[in-house]
Amino acid sequence: MKGSFLNRLAIFSSSQRKGIFILLFLIVVIQVSYYFYKTSNSNFSDFNLNEDNITYYQSQIDSLKQTKSKRKIFPFNPNFIDDSKGYFLKMKVEEIDKLLAFRKQDKYVNSANEFQQITGVSDEWLAEYSPYFKFPEWTQNKTSQKFNSNSTSRDISIPVKDFNKATKEDLMLIKGIGAAFSERILNERNKLGGFVHQDQFNFIYGLPPDVVSSLKKYFKIGSKPSIQKININTASRDELLKIPYINYQLSREILIYRSKSDDLLKVEDLKKIKGFPLDKLNIIALYLDY
Repeated sequence: MKGSFLNRLAIFSSSQRKGIFILLFLIVVIQVSYYFYKTSNSNFSDFNLNEDNITYYQSQIDSLKQTKSKRKIFPFNPNFIDDSKGYFLKMKVEEIDKLLAFRKQDKYVNSANEFQQITGVSDEWLAEYSPYFKFPEWTQNKTSQKFNSNSTSRDISIPVKDFNKATKEDLMLIKGIGAAFSERILNERNKLGGFVHQDQFNFIYGLPPDVVSSLKKYFKIGSKPSIQKININTASRDELLKIPYINYQLSREILIYRSKSDDLLKVEDLKKIKGFPLDKLNIIALYLDY
């Protein structure tokens, strides 16, 4: 029988015989695989997928989803929510846009209720995320903040002092200025090398208008710093960048405008430069020569 089978194979070429053996091998592999698959899954049909089982497994799935969806949130100042942060906090696009439009006016929200009024977020959203709001120190002490335990009020008689010689303790005599704001003011003074005009108080980041008014009331610019004025018509970009309130982009615009001008630049010409901060014009002019 075996010889007869081999004799029959002899009529095929070598490549045909290889193909026959491969086909037989595949048939055997498929049969064996099917046998083991059927055996290993023989108990599956005995699984009772009743209502209790469905409820149990669904609860497990829901639990996993909730665990996955939990996100770590750290305290933050809601004034600085941008598009990505707003998306993370599940804010609507129009709510984010309202906040950004409000901030473009150089305004700040100082409470959770004010934030809701500006953005229109729901009560549910506010209840979930407002516990993470972190506002500047002075906004939380508007009505109750006093001078110290030895003073009855910050509305005390404060002698006018030289702002460029004021200490941290001097600054903290002003209502609305705590440790954080006093440090910020001193850092700004060090960066500038000293203030040359009271209007510079307006540009200390985050100071409320009423605090700025108090600073102007109780402090004067006595000892002005020595200023090495820079010629706006010959200054290089690096020299322009040494001037307070002039950044890289503004220095570029100044150089472009200067290259197109046939005449020497004057103070009034600065108003025509793209992006020039007109509210700082008079102060910047104090650092310039022509």
